[in-house]
Order: sequence, then C-alpha cells, then structure tokens
Amino acid sequence: MAKKLLITEKPSVAMEFAKVLKIGGTRKDGYLESEEWVITWCVGHLVTMSYPEKYDEKLKFWRLDTLPFLPKEFKYELIGNTEKQFRVIQGLLQREEIDSVYVATDSGREGEYIYRLVEQEVRSTKEKS
Repeated sequence: MAKKLLITEKPSVAMEFAKVLKIGGTRKDGYLESEEWVITWCVGHLVTMSYPEKYDEKLKFWRLDTLPFLPKEFKYELIGNTEKQFRVIQGLLQREEIDSVYVATDSGREGEYIYRLVEQEVRSTKEKS
C-alpha cells in the first residue's frame, strides 16, 4: 500500500500535524508511521555548507590574498550531531511504498532551505506536494 511522507522542521511540529490529521500510528526512531502516513522532522539544520578548508587546506586561515573566496561549485556536508536524523529521512525518502512527499517546513526562506539541502544530499527523485 502506498504511503505519504510528511517532513516537518522539528519534532513538535510533526506531533501537531499528527494530531490535526488524526494520524495515530507508531512512534519509531526519528519518525511516526501509520497505515497511510509517515511523518518525520529535520530537527533544524541537517546539512551545511562546507568550510573553505574543505576546498583547499590553504584557505583554513583568512588572509587578504585569498579573499574573496568564491568557489565555482559549493560543497555541502552533514552536520555531525544531526546526521542520524538525516539518515532516517534519507531512508524514508528511498522507501518504495512512499509515493508522495509533503514538505511542511516553516514557510519562510530558512525552512525551505533546510529541506532543499536535505533533498539535494539525498538526491531524491520523489515528487513533492
């Protein structure tokens, strides 16, 4: 049976969505799951831009002769203390029975950015609603 995935920005918001949508289900490690829905959360930022030294070790210390630093392609990496939740979301986005993804992060620029970086790193091809 197909399931819908709802991704929020934080656990408290996920719980509120579950209440409003009357989704019971089981609490798992990093998400809630019912027969029709899976609800998970990003716990804030999960992915960040890499520091300059990831491009070149000489850029570890700021010097006038190396500024400004504008890479041709930006690098990103997982944030260490939230990597576990990133892996949860990654696994959920790759599940076969998930046929729809609803992005319910905060509606501002930062909320959208939080999810889009996760999507970029997971390389998800699922259609978003």
